[in-house]
Amino acid sequence: MTIVPILVLALGTFAFRFGGTLMRDRVTMPDRVKELLSTGAVVLLVALVATSALAKGQGFAGWALPAGVAVGGVLAWRKAPFVVVVVAAAATTALLRLAGVA
Repeated sequence: MTIVPILVLALGTFAFRFGGTLMRDRVTMPDRVKELLSTGAVVLLVALVATSALAKGQGFAGWALPAGVAVGGVLAWRKAPFVVVVVAAAATTALLRLAGVA
């Protein structure tokens, strides 16, 4: 019963991606539109990070999780290796929770 919607979504995804490949040379976007799309992607990613870092369920996640995300963000901004970013963010959150910071 669930295989039909899965196949329809897979076919639709493939069609969108294939259509983009076919239309790449035919459609041109102004530089301003490209800039706005890039900015929109960054804003969407920041909103996702903020929502994930600040909320847990229906309430505030506590201070340990946003602090870990902030440490990871600073390390990523400073171009640290991905593994270092993830481990430092997790360690910061874990150590703060161990210290009693909720």
